[in-house]
Amino acid sequence: MDKGRVHLIIKGWVQGVFFRASIRDMAQGLGLTGWVRNLSDGSVDVVFEGQRDLLREAVRWCHKGPSGAMVKEVEENWLEYTGEFEGFEIRYGRI
Repeated sequence: MDKGRVHLIIKGWVQGVFFRASIRDMAQGLGLTGWVRNLSDGSVDVVFEGQRDLLREAVRWCHKGPSGAMVKEVEENWLEYTGEFEGFEIRYGRI
């Protein structure tokens, strides 16, 4: 299977609406690894690794987000798979 990595910056009304927890639950359900965190500018930063078809599904989900969110823009950067993650985690503390 073809594996990959995608880094997203999700902008809009995406903090305070359980976006990180929802991303974690969705990623774990798909078997993806990586992390998610809030950024100080109000956006959400996320890295997923896994099967490319599942990554595309996760990216589609991020364009909508959980109920209560209003996604205005998603910056996508597709990268090579590294296999560095053992699971999917929420990282706390804003940068």
